[in-house]
Amino acid sequence: QVQLAESGGGLAQAGGSLRLSCAASGNTIRAYNMAWFRQAPGNEREFVAVIRRSGGITNYADSVKGRFTISRDSAKNAVYLQMNSLAPEDTAVYYCAAGQQITSALRESGMYHTWGQGTQVTVTS
Repeated sequence: QVQLAESGGGLAQAGGSLRLSCAASGNTIRAYNMAWFRQAPGNEREFVAVIRRSGGITNYADSVKGRFTISRDSAKNAVYLQMNSLAPEDTAVYYCAAGQQITSALRESGMYHTWGQGTQVTVTS
């Protein structure tokens, strides 16, 4: 079973950038659909981006499309989320998730069985 550990969160100013990392152990990330979700205080956890295990196809939430980029490095067994043009509404705890279901519903948190502990991202105006 894969284990996940996020890093790279922190404080950024609006318009700035951060790069989150998700280090995987126990299994190769290529066996999983790998996603990022986020949860702001008082809100439900929401989908941010996913990279499919087959073909590396990516998909993004409309709110981050064009600003965030998800990628993976098989040699390092890690997934990344490059976040540019950050805005205060991007403030949240960001979670890395892994799932193996063959499904088109990859924006649903229930499709992922393993989660990291989360990393805080705070964007100031």
